[in-house]
Amino acid sequence: MSYAKVLGATSRQDGYLEGNGYLVSWCVGHLVELAPPNVYDAKYTKWSIADLPILPQKWQYLVSASTKKQFGILQKLMHRPDVKSIVNSCDAG
Repeated sequence: MSYAKVLGATSRQDGYLEGNGYLVSWCVGHLVELAPPNVYDAKYTKWSIADLPILPQKWQYLVSASTKKQFGILQKLMHRPDVKSIVNSCDAG
């Protein structure tokens, strides 16, 4: 967490670091994933090449079971009243 150290966010919390007016958090794996085809239509429960390609009007996402806790932490952090901006540095590392 070199960004956190440089920013002075050194107080460890559950799922993030805080300090000097900054919050620094992280993702674990893929926080969300594309919904499986059967979420769009029950006919996709059984795979058929005739149904391809599956191109929904609006893509749906599901929170991954393995990342649910961190997703919730990020959601709470983003909605804190003291958060004025969000910076993403995915895989910057």
